[in-house]
Amino acid sequence: WGYHAALFGFILTTAMAAPIVAIALRLTKAHWRRPIARAAELWAVVGLLGILLFIPMLWVLPGLEDGRRSLWFFEPGGEVPRFSPHIWATPALVFLVIVGIAMLWVSALPDLATVRDNSSGWRQRLAERMAWGWVGTSRQWNMLNHRIGALGALYFMMMVFVHFLISVDFVMALVPGWIDALFPATHAANALQAGTATVLLTMFCLRQFGGYKEYIGLDQFWSLGKLMFALSLLWFWFWFSSFIVLWYGRKPNEQAALELLMIGPYLPVFMAAFVMNFIVPFFTLMWNPLRKSIWGPALIAVSVLIGTLFDRIRLYVATYSVPGIGDPAVDKHELHEIPEAILPGLADVFVVVGAISGCILVFLLVTRLIPVVSIWEQRELLLYRIHKPFHRTEVMVLGKPD
Repeated sequence: WGYHAALFGFILTTAMAAPIVAIALRLTKAHWRRPIARAAELWAVVGLLGILLFIPMLWVLPGLEDGRRSLWFFEPGGEVPRFSPHIWATPALVFLVIVGIAMLWVSALPDLATVRDNSSGWRQRLAERMAWGWVGTSRQWNMLNHRIGALGALYFMMMVFVHFLISVDFVMALVPGWIDALFPATHAANALQAGTATVLLTMFCLRQFGGYKEYIGLDQFWSLGKLMFALSLLWFWFWFSSFIVLWYGRKPNEQAALELLMIGPYLPVFMAAFVMNFIVPFFTLMWNPLRKSIWGPALIAVSVLIGTLFDRIRLYVATYSVPGIGDPAVDKHELHEIPEAILPGLADVFVVVGAISGCILVFLLVTRLIPVVSIWEQRELLLYRIHKPFHRTEVMVLGKPD
């Protein structure tokens, strides 16, 4: 189940993290994010596929009464329920998906009303139900702005919480002696970089193949390229902070964890992730001509996504290859024998291709109803933009909403 779990971790780190880009840029009131905000929010629907992939992982993970290693404390008759990882992680993941879909629906209400008034057939009937009687009153617009902000903040908090639960109970607790207080934050921080890369690649495909060149231009790629550069440095900082503690401590259990995850059988996978997630973005995006282009940030986004896939494989496949309690190679405090690397079989390859293809399919199906570029935000931009003379030229002045 290692590659299956790795694909779930990959979707959680990429597609389900993409809405964070729209949330962060909306909080900063950046006007350039308007053409790409809806594309980022649409990835929240892919969380439904993530839940389906998560169900087998609940079945594979044993409960605490089976002697499973865990950070949860359990005693018969105690306060901690027997299936603590299961009953906490599942509602958290489901609630995260619900909040993401609710945020997408609220932000798309004006556009659904436009579809309702300007289409026919099944699209018109479905949009009429989902528009929820939207007519554009002042009360509805106030409701829209306040609820988008509240749902965005809640989605961000739930994203961090879900990454904490998944990284602890479904990754770190499976390796005896692996104690890293920073790993949950590292797992969540990786999602910021991978989510930005997902939005960058989505922008490029929409521009090149979707006919949105008039909306998605150089400003969007240039600005997200700067963000990608900063997040690449953040990726290195989180990795090095965890690595130096385990390497400098030199305890047997810490050395075993390092050998399993980085310097042992999965060293080639780790090096591929290190190069694609840090070396390539850092030493390319530092050059302004490449950062200020369409193709440059898009190619770097492909590198980051491939590196993230390798990184999830390194973490999940390695941890799921560790034997359970009762095997002489392990005990509750140390891994005595490092298991060999598990190479993907034909079924694993189909799981990888199918899961990624399923994410793209879900995204495209949703765009059949909800416009991939927010119409109402583009129209709102016209109210904040004006051209004024300045000395011997004319400049565009952008206002900030209150």
